Parts: sequence; structure tokens; C-alpha cells
Amino acid sequence: MVIAAPSSGSGKTTVATGLMAALRARGLKVSPHKVGPDYIDPGYHALATGRPGRNLDPWLVGEERIVPLFLHGAAGCDVAVVEGVMGLFDGRGDTDFASTAHVARLLDAPVVLVVDAARQSRSVAAVVHGFATFDPRVRVAGVVLNQVGSDRHEELCRAALASAGVPVLGAIRRDDAVSTPSRHLGLVPAAEREAEAVAAVDRLGALVARSCDLDALVRLARSAPPLDAAPWVPEPGAAGAGPVAAVAGGAAFTFGYAEHVELLRAAGADIAVFDPLRDEKLPDGTAALVVGGGFPEVYAAELAANEPLREQVAAFGGPIAAECAGLLYLCEELDGQRMCGRVPGRARMTPRLTLGYRDVVALRRSPLTRAGERFRGHEFHRTVIDLAGDPLFRWEGGADGFGDALVTASYLHLHWAGAPGLAQRLVSSSRSPSVLR
Repeated sequence: MVIAAPSSGSGKTTVATGLMAALRARGLKVSPHKVGPDYIDPGYHALATGRPGRNLDPWLVGEERIVPLFLHGAAGCDVAVVEGVMGLFDGRGDTDFASTAHVARLLDAPVVLVVDAARQSRSVAAVVHGFATFDPRVRVAGVVLNQVGSDRHEELCRAALASAGVPVLGAIRRDDAVSTPSRHLGLVPAAEREAEAVAAVDRLGALVARSCDLDALVRLARSAPPLDAAPWVPEPGAAGAGPVAAVAGGAAFTFGYAEHVELLRAAGADIAVFDPLRDEKLPDGTAALVVGGGFPEVYAAELAANEPLREQVAAFGGPIAAECAGLLYLCEELDGQRMCGRVPGRARMTPRLTLGYRDVVALRRSPLTRAGERFRGHEFHRTVIDLAGDPLFRWEGGADGFGDALVTASYLHLHWAGAPGLAQRLVSSSRSPSVLR
């Protein structure tokens, strides 16, 4: 089932994460998914289910891969919960492409609409009626009322919705105890909160379990018809003694799609995770580096203080794939703090949010790119970087990134399942053991 809402801020993450945790507590194997490019919500989904949170984004991977990727993630599970993005019909530009509704249609899945009932009662029926009839290809099959103030408020909402023909599957009372802290790019990632995040997910599970009809929700999920497709499988590369691909992790580098590691393994790499905040050297035998997204701006001083690792990254002679946070870590400075110096540029925080999908063309060869190739990606950051030299990528209205024979680095987040040859390129261009420049 797909958990959607009329708009952002209605409570999708609360309901989706709590539902995942509540169903797991019942002994079900729950497959967690998120529409769109967001990395943060899947971290909470993973805590709730004990499985990797996986993204379903038609823009990044192509709509033909959505069902196969879904089946890959949901293999062996009893129920799958897909959290939507923004409002149900909000897609790229003035279309619904890559919207929650688009993914629900591709999956032929029923939709549960989470409606913020605060400051309204009978009007919720008009909202639900509009969303249920706007696109007959999307089956809005249930409603969960959020932010309900009292028994009387709930009664009024339920009475109004009785005429809308969409059953109410839950009513969640206002509860400040289940709030999740946010900062400049949304929720604080679960990996940074550790025990607090586990406790928060447990509270969400208990809240949904006492507020929603779990039996009815499971029946609704089981009403989804079978999908006629084969699960996505990472294409295996050449066999052999795999080179070590070191993947940055820890609190500063929490953003990464689960399929990236699976593709690297399929390409023949051994994966070693390292924490740039704590580890003073790269993993033994490192032949390639992958430094994904996260919040290095929050940990700039700590990253700068780990001089031994910065020096190793600066001297590393194998291929490096870095995006967003990785770009910042590789540059010379971040908010005045010394970084690795592999990318000629200085970065700083700004009040301005840069957000959106990008359709880009690569301007030169690098470990991941070839001149003239097109890629689809996503940007999401509040930093800017003054880069020396020509950019690696260009698109209508912008340019970004740094690339040379050993480094692919940009703000652009790519989903490698949409271009599975990228992992093979990185592994093929790596050398083992690690080489210092």
C-alpha cells in the first residue's frame, strides 16, 4: 500500500514509519519504500523494519525499473509500505511524473490518504472526495486522520467522511511526544540520533498500533493485484579477487541508495565502510572510494580534526566517486575548515536552498562519466562551492562538478540503478591495493 497525503507536512512519515514498526511488531516481514530521491525517511524506515529503506523514483531510474526495483526490495516480505512524497499528485514541473500517484499507478497499489484534520471537521470529506475522484486510475482506498483533537472532533470527521465512500482506517491524536527533530534539510537522519531514533520509531509504532485498524490496512495491502515483472537484479561483472571499494559512512555521510553497494558487489568489489569522523586511515587494500551525501557542514570541525585520514584521501591514487557531501569533503575548505584538498574549491553554508531534478550532460571523461553522456540526478543542499576550472556537468540554466582521471565529484545525486554501468566503471578503473599519489 502507498501512504500519501494532500500536501507535505500532513503526517506521511509519522503514519508510514509507525505502520512499518507496528506491522513488524506483529511478526510480519515489512518491506519499506519511499517515493522520490529523499535519503532521510528511508533511514527511519530501516529502523522500523530491520531492512534497507529503498527509493522508488521514476525520474532517477526510469519508470520501467520501478516495479522490478520494488519486487527486488520486497522479496520474501509479507507486506510492503510505500511512503509518498509531497502531495499525492505533485510531480516534476506541472506534471505528475515521479509523483506518488505515478508510482501508485505503476505498482497498481491502493493508496491510504493521510489528512491533517487540525482546524477542520466536515471539510475533510471535501478534501478526500477531491483526491479520490481527481484521477480514476489512482485508487484512494482509505483515510487516516491525523492531528485529531478530541473524541468529538473524531466523530465529526468520521460522520462527514461516511458520505465520501472512503473508509477511515485510523485517527491519530495530537501527540508532541512523537515529534522528530529537524534542521536545514529536513529531519535529522536516524544514523545521527542512534538510541533516540530507535525510541522515536518505537513510539511511532505504538501510536499507530493503538490509533489505526492494522487488520484492515493489511487486508487493503493484500488487495493489490500481482505484478507481472521480474525483480531487478544487479548485473554481475567479471569474477575474480575483488578490489576493495571503501564507502564513507558514519554520522556525517548518511545518504546512499542501497542498490549502489549491491551494484558494486555485483561488479566484483568487496565493500568496506569507513567513518571519516573516527577512522584515521582508509580500509586495508582500498582501491576505490565512494563518498556519498550527508551533512559534513554539521561536522566540519571534526572532519578537519581528522588530519591523518584527510591526508590519506588527499594522497589516494585510485578512482573516487563523490556527490554533494563527498564533494564538500574533497574540496579545500568547508566554512573555513580544512578538508581534503582533492577538488580545487572552497565551500560555505548559505541561507539559500538549492533543490530540484537535473537532466545533465557530462563534459569530460572521469571515473564515472564519458564526454557527451546524459545523466538524470537530483540536487538538495544549502552550501555553495567556488570551483576552479571548467565544470563536469552542464544543464539548461546551470553547471556543476569537478572531474579528472581519478575524481568524479559534484552536487548531483545519481541513482546507479538508473545507469548500472557506473559501478562497473568504478570497479574496473580501480587498482588494489591502495595507491598513494
